[in-house]
Amino acid sequence: MSITSEKTFETAIIESLLANGYSEGNTSDYSAELGMFKADILQFLRTTQAKQWDKLAAIHGDDVENRLIQRLYKEMDLRGALDVIRNGIVDYGVRFRMAFFKPESGLNQDTIDLYSKNQLKVVRQVFYSKKNKNSVDLVLALNGLPVATLELKNRFTGQSSANARTQYAVTRDNKELLFTFKKRALVHFAVDDEEVFMTTRIDGGKTYWLPFNKGYNFGAGNPPNSNGYRSDYLWREVLAKDSWLEIIGRFIHLQVEEYEYEGRTHKKEKLIFPRYHQLDAVRSLTTDAQQNGAGHNYLVQHSAGSGKSNTIAWLSYRLSGLHNAQDERIFDSVIVVTDRLVLDSQLQNTIYQFEHKSGVVHRIDKDSQQLADAIEGGASIIITTLQKFPFVFEKIGTLPDRKYAVIIDEAHSSQGGEASKKMKEVLGTGSALDGGALAVQEPYPKYADSDDESFDSQELVNQYIERSASACGQQSNLSFFAFTATPKYKTLAVFGHKDVKGEPKPFHLYSMRQAIEENFILDVLQNYTTYQLYFKLCKAIEDDPKINKKKAAQAIGRFVNLHPHNLAQKTEIIIEHFKQVVASKIGGKAKAMVVTSSRLHAKRYFEEFNRYIHEKGYEQNIKVLVAFSGKVVDDNFPDGVTEPQLTGFGEKELPVKFGDDEYKILIVADKYQTGFDQPLLHTMYVDKVLSGVKAVQTLSRLNRTTPGKEDTFILDFANDRQTILDSFQPYYEITALTEEPEPNHLYDLKAKLDEYQIYLASEVDALARLYFDPATQMTARTQSQLYRFIDPAVDRYGSIEQEERKDEFKKSLRTWVNLYAFLAQIMPFRETEFEKFYAYAKLLLTKLPKRDLAEAMKLTDEIALEYYRLQKIKDGSIDLISGEVGVLDGISEAGIKRGVEDELVLSEIINVLNDRFGTEFDDADRLFFEQIETELMADTTLQVQAKVNQLDTFKYAFEAMFIDKLIERMDQNQEIFEKILENQSFGSLVKELMMKRIHAKLNDVL
Repeated sequence: MSITSEKTFETAIIESLLANGYSEGNTSDYSAELGMFKADILQFLRTTQAKQWDKLAAIHGDDVENRLIQRLYKEMDLRGALDVIRNGIVDYGVRFRMAFFKPESGLNQDTIDLYSKNQLKVVRQVFYSKKNKNSVDLVLALNGLPVATLELKNRFTGQSSANARTQYAVTRDNKELLFTFKKRALVHFAVDDEEVFMTTRIDGGKTYWLPFNKGYNFGAGNPPNSNGYRSDYLWREVLAKDSWLEIIGRFIHLQVEEYEYEGRTHKKEKLIFPRYHQLDAVRSLTTDAQQNGAGHNYLVQHSAGSGKSNTIAWLSYRLSGLHNAQDERIFDSVIVVTDRLVLDSQLQNTIYQFEHKSGVVHRIDKDSQQLADAIEGGASIIITTLQKFPFVFEKIGTLPDRKYAVIIDEAHSSQGGEASKKMKEVLGTGSALDGGALAVQEPYPKYADSDDESFDSQELVNQYIERSASACGQQSNLSFFAFTATPKYKTLAVFGHKDVKGEPKPFHLYSMRQAIEENFILDVLQNYTTYQLYFKLCKAIEDDPKINKKKAAQAIGRFVNLHPHNLAQKTEIIIEHFKQVVASKIGGKAKAMVVTSSRLHAKRYFEEFNRYIHEKGYEQNIKVLVAFSGKVVDDNFPDGVTEPQLTGFGEKELPVKFGDDEYKILIVADKYQTGFDQPLLHTMYVDKVLSGVKAVQTLSRLNRTTPGKEDTFILDFANDRQTILDSFQPYYEITALTEEPEPNHLYDLKAKLDEYQIYLASEVDALARLYFDPATQMTARTQSQLYRFIDPAVDRYGSIEQEERKDEFKKSLRTWVNLYAFLAQIMPFRETEFEKFYAYAKLLLTKLPKRDLAEAMKLTDEIALEYYRLQKIKDGSIDLISGEVGVLDGISEAGIKRGVEDELVLSEIINVLNDRFGTEFDDADRLFFEQIETELMADTTLQVQAKVNQLDTFKYAFEAMFIDKLIERMDQNQEIFEKILENQSFGSLVKELMMKRIHAKLNDVL
């Protein structure tokens, strides 16, 4: 056996598992028809539950084995594998357990004995199909039920986990029982010797893979391992018997979202498997608490995108049942302090799946007396809000004989208003804890007054704990677990653990850098621009005869001054930039936030924006909202004016309204700068001095991901670049480049790229003719045609012998793409050759081989690429057809000329909806319908139904599937999704139009 082969890798994993509680199974024992190892199941049930077996045998006689397997098969089909494994099955009143999980304490020897009887097996090369001889590298089975699959690759053979992911997507049919969502294997791992990815749902090209890596140097990947493979923690630690059974029993859970439509309930289900940092955090925290007992503080610094809600849910559950070596309960109650409304139901549902009983979680939603009753009553898990935190502290102090774990979720700080005032009153302080005068260059001195009514949650917690500690010393019955993405130094001092140098550090870290490299959040600093640099670049683009050949780029604002100091000038710059650059982002759904220095500043910006929008006639395209606390007194409102009076919406209603498509810009004054998640926020205009944690929290409002969003933009009028970089450094864990971009560099770099002779101008032109043709629909067939123009370049790249030269080309190509994308955010300019090359280069980068993890993690957002294509077609900014009308009309060389009527029908759907309901759907919305149509057309069941049914009976098969596909893609177009569900006549019309179209196309009528 070759030492570098995949077989050797497979053997190393199996040998490790055999030494950690597994035995090796036989591939011939697997039944593709049943999706399980029948003999192992029967042996487990017969030997561990003999009384139940005899009772059922008395009922079924000689057929007991088949009847029991039939019952198990049916239950797994109805309830799913996870529920069956956890809660067993009942047949004719006889209950069987399918697994035994380790008890929290060692007080019951019988449960410990049963736990030891679980049979974990690893089986290599399992033939999972009746249709072919395909096999999966490894299957892990628990008592005969498959619970995980692994596809292995070895980089010595030139393949990586990326190849394993492709293998799952292309050759692993999710109609096969082993790969059917929920029904059999709970998780699938794509593994090589350096990294691990996992998914809980195999779904072809739509399979969503999550990294399952430790992280390295605060970024993605895994650290070097002096004892072997970088990825061996997977089989040595995670999949070891005790660990693996704990994950199945106490971590994996089914997340269900329900939607009502026409009297029927439709579900969107997601099987949640912990990411590595979540698993590690929960285990590290519980292990330390188990060893050291109550009376300790812990700081968990987990970036946005880390999945804190699930981590908190898992930690709450584990702490509530934690026992020490003497089998004594460590905490009498776990109190979760959070402002996340979603965490309540999430905790309830998650813990119900583990315990299978209600009432474990107590929600405090009334008053402090309700909270006191729950604490006195010894409720297992209590969930309450940040405002009630001081009452928690006071009540716990009256019950010194009990021990408490208090989990504080600081991610969602208070958004100002009355709640903040109450917290200040409770603390007995009327002063802002993080205030200070703001030096803003404005003609109105009052703008510089900090009238911040918001209250920083970290300061609240820090002060209260410090006050309590100084009054009565460290409380030995109380442990704090604080979660925050951006801890202040004081928070580190209160909660942090001292390192060897005596410096306070977080107990557990998942850095912003790792979250960015793993694609859970966007890098908001990538396109951060001060106004001075923005002005300089705008002038360079506007005045450069090469880059702006047609003089078609309209200057954004008149740039009256390098230092615009009045609101009118800034308003013109912001509105025009938003209209010309930002409005078309994310398929025309992008939003922006304007951060102002005070409430008066925000109020006057709001008035100036509305004046300018009205003057320019932009009302149909841009609507503005403003957010601030309390009343603002101004010349035109001597008695003061409130946010609801200006907007017409209540304070709680405003974030929901901002989610509507018509509202594009939100002006804020110390509100919504923390704890506000709006994934469509793309651009931020900053007119407030920021530094430190406030700068990080504010700018990070842009970092949330959503389909079609591949970048962000920040235009800063008030701060210098270095201050912002310095503010991010402690959380970012990576140094950003500070050199200024230069428009002429586009030409220099392009010339350098041309010299490699990897692509041909004719290939770039041919791809552009297809890609930017309005008649082109991006189907799988079209994609294969696009790659026809890309593949020759990939081959030429592969033939380069020097690895260093390959790296130089790839790095230069990526630099060019990033620079072009950045400059296009500054102001729109028309350079046809660059537009064509940008589209070509983006696609080429996706096809070039990935050498390392950082590259492999940079997944291309295909929706963003399609939005870009539609935007350019709509703008008419690419003169692809000048003098070449005949060439464009033919597209014969691409082989996919489409009938005009096909395009018209989909457009007609959009037109009918716009005419009848006054909506303003466009090509980006049509893309949403196109993608749903493509998925429906590809469904084999629907294909058969369309052939054998007339339209009136076909609708029964179509309706449920249409809504299911809609729910699957709801994140891509929330507006259409909500309108279909909430407006019955609108939803019925969409469904009818789509149904007629699908039925006709599947019968080749269209």
